[in-house]
Amino acid sequence: MKENFFYHPSWPILYEDNHLLGLYKPAGLLVQADQTGELSLLELAKDWLKERYRKPGQVFLALVHRLDRPVAGVILYGRTSKAAQRLSEQFRTGTVQKQYLAILHGRLKEPSGRLIHFIERRPERSSRILPKATDQTQEARLTYRVLDTFRSKSLVEIQLETGRHHQIRIQMAHIGHPVVGDLRYGAPAPLPQKQIALMAKKLLIVHPTLKEEISIESPLPFGWPWPHEAGSPEAPPWNWVELIPLIFH
Repeated sequence: MKENFFYHPSWPILYEDNHLLGLYKPAGLLVQADQTGELSLLELAKDWLKERYRKPGQVFLALVHRLDRPVAGVILYGRTSKAAQRLSEQFRTGTVQKQYLAILHGRLKEPSGRLIHFIERRPERSSRILPKATDQTQEARLTYRVLDTFRSKSLVEIQLETGRHHQIRIQMAHIGHPVVGDLRYGAPAPLPQKQIALMAKKLLIVHPTLKEEISIESPLPFGWPWPHEAGSPEAPPWNWVELIPLIFH
């Protein structure tokens, strides 16, 4: 029986079958290669599949959604072109349920709520909220629920209704509660590894071939910066720099 972890026992496989591969992405690791030339989760996953199943030639693996580099959590890849196409359609049409955890600056006035804004994507890779819809904006919707508060911070569960660029980061900053560590959108200080306190906790999708609903959930990573929810030592590290020496030794 093959060992059910990704490179190291502390790095779990969240879901795997012939059509899908669900992985935990640590904060700081790229989802796919970019102009920096740095290693990405997609490259690691292709190499892992090639070795695990002794596949000749190139391995097919398709990215169907994204997470920002400083964000941790669930990433889902399609292992066949048909699966990837069907998954991409679910993300495009907004039928995927996406649950996040975020640590925000300040205490929110309401314990729960729904935010609707009009986001304009900017050429310098940031976004901004405009007071009304224009030809350049997209509607962004989410709901949130405060799970806990500690000193001047709040632990919040967020359900994304849409999937806009930097959506959670910019919407929460707009109401005066930026994500901890998110200098781009108003946090007062960085975190040690330039990560931000935001993670994709769970995806609920319809399986592309079985047509049944499946849930893919990430454990809370070790080092998550909340005093009552810091993740167990057996959980995957929050940051990529802590995984590097475990898999490249």
